[in-house]
Amino acid sequence: MKYVLIFLVIILTINVSFAQKTNPNYDAELAAKLDADDYGMKKFVFVILKTGTNKSTDKTLKDSCFTGHMNNINRLVKEKKLIVAGPMGKNDKSYRGIFILDVATLEEANTLLETDPAIKAKFLEPELYVWYGSAALSEYLEASDKVWKIGF
Repeated sequence: MKYVLIFLVIILTINVSFAQKTNPNYDAELAAKLDADDYGMKKFVFVILKTGTNKSTDKTLKDSCFTGHMNNINRLVKEKKLIVAGPMGKNDKSYRGIFILDVATLEEANTLLETDPAIKAKFLEPELYVWYGSAALSEYLEASDKVWKIGF
């Protein structure tokens, strides 16, 4: 009987230590607004922008495409489809920048990327990956709009 009792105590201890914990700060309304799953996560599309195949030296064309690229970024941010964007430093992979798009599929992401003049002109080439991250990522946008002093 003593061994049975010890066995039960061990089993209960193991069971309790592996039990899922609930978050005391959980906000069901916010989680629903952000489309979070039970882990506070959701699917996004992570985009790596690489140097494209267009090697044109036409400055007017390049300037126009990259002005359009920046305008497109701003439009997608306002539409709450683009939540992270930024350039990368020089590297040996020809990576130019990243996007994190608030869409769940590669098809949705491709539809958004087709609106970018620098991508359409093949100055930039996107690589897309489905990414699973914190659903609260989009919440940083409000704060990010308050910390920049000079715009593009």
